[in-house]
Amino acid sequence: MKKGLLDILRGKFLVSDDAPKNWLFLLFASFLAAIMISSSHRADKKVHEIAALNEEVRKLRSEFLDMRRSVQQLKLESSLQNKVADRGLLPSKNPPQKIRVKSER
Repeated sequence: MKKGLLDILRGKFLVSDDAPKNWLFLLFASFLAAIMISSSHRADKKVHEIAALNEEVRKLRSEFLDMRRSVQQLKLESSLQNKVADRGLLPSKNPPQKIRVKSER
């Protein structure tokens, strides 16, 4: 067992008679390792992209909520009255009356 371990550490399996079989296996294992590393890097890159997009979505959602709140403030009747008061438009002193149309059928 000790001799077998020393042979592996010294690399005798790469120069022995059946070395081409060992070299093919090493090339195959190296190829699989390179594919695995590449796949891992791509997965990490996509995780970072997803995190950045989630952060952007949070910012845009926050901006949307701020804009919607400000638009709602602008649509308030009191806000409109203040804006049109500069032009001389004032609220009516008489409330509006409902007009009912009776159809003759």
